[in-house]
Amino acid sequence: MHVLITGGCGFVGSCLAKFFLSQNKDRTSSLGKSKTSNSYRVTLVDNLMRSGSQTNQAPLESLGAEVLVGDLRDRAWVETLPKCDWVIDCAANPSVLAGLEDLSPNQSSSQLLVDHNLGGTVHLLEYCKKHSAGMVLVSSSRVYSIEQLCKIPFDLHDAKLSIDWDTVEASKTIAGVSRRGINENFSIEPPLSLYGATKLASEWLAKEYSKAFGFRLWINRCGILAGAGQFGKADQGIITYWMHRYLYGHRLAFIGLHGTGAQVRDCMHPEDLARFIELQIHSRPSDKPTTVNVSGGMNSAFSLMELHRWCEERWGKKPSGKGSSGTGPNLERVEQPRPYDAPWIVLDSELAQKTWGWIPQRNRSLIWQEIAEHAEENPQWLQISGGLG
Repeated sequence: MHVLITGGCGFVGSCLAKFFLSQNKDRTSSLGKSKTSNSYRVTLVDNLMRSGSQTNQAPLESLGAEVLVGDLRDRAWVETLPKCDWVIDCAANPSVLAGLEDLSPNQSSSQLLVDHNLGGTVHLLEYCKKHSAGMVLVSSSRVYSIEQLCKIPFDLHDAKLSIDWDTVEASKTIAGVSRRGINENFSIEPPLSLYGATKLASEWLAKEYSKAFGFRLWINRCGILAGAGQFGKADQGIITYWMHRYLYGHRLAFIGLHGTGAQVRDCMHPEDLARFIELQIHSRPSDKPTTVNVSGGMNSAFSLMELHRWCEERWGKKPSGKGSSGTGPNLERVEQPRPYDAPWIVLDSELAQKTWGWIPQRNRSLIWQEIAEHAEENPQWLQISGGLG
């Protein structure tokens, strides 16, 4: 099977590529006979614009991947891509703050965001139409309504938000939320963020193309994907960003929610996403939902303060910088919220788990341990990944 992964030199794309390439190894029984296994040809597409992504190219090629450097916004270039069986689309500007500030008076960052995230998807859908290739669209929890998320009643306990379930269950006015988290029936009404809107528009276009032209489609809405080697920045890859900056004494800040660090997210390792995608591409879609949440869920949920305290336990409390709160390495508390802040996003993956019999294998503890070890072994990682800004 030929799999083409866009954004293939990024963190998620490269993790998926390594997983599929690893499946090509012969599995030998105790009798010395080769067992049958899925065999994959892996082609990666990337424009190498993300800081750090260029470091993944040679290692992936050494594992057997073909890496094609080009831009999905270029329709003519996309038309030259080799025919494949499945496109796994991981290419996007994943920052929820993307598009808000223009790069120059003559360059609209919002237009660039739409061109990257939506325009590139359109070209890939045309490619799937031409080659009858299936598509797996890696989407985002950010397709869910910020306004409705902010209406959920919360309690604050020890710098971590938790839903006031008694109020939620008594009111029966908030659809799509349960004690397992946000499910696929939660509101997708704007505002979502410009990023979230491009992902939701990509989902809808993909469904239309799939129905009109008869190719297979899976849409996976993911929360935070995290693991060693992620390119951490303040607006993406937050776990990696926080750990590396904490360990090496760089400024950190709790922003919004009165500077409490109480906002909550879930996390999942991309290898668990890869296992799920493999189940999807070898199954028939007739009796299965097209769109599902794929995440770590409540078992992996954490607040930013919990992450900070975990760093303190592992590496000890760092000296505080001038003007800081005295609770960490140059740690500041900024009460002013940022655009598109959401207090609590934990996805309910029950539909995916029941349909495919899939559960994440790496819990939060294992993911954080992996990232911490990578941070200790790679003191220059923030310089490589652009996380020192």
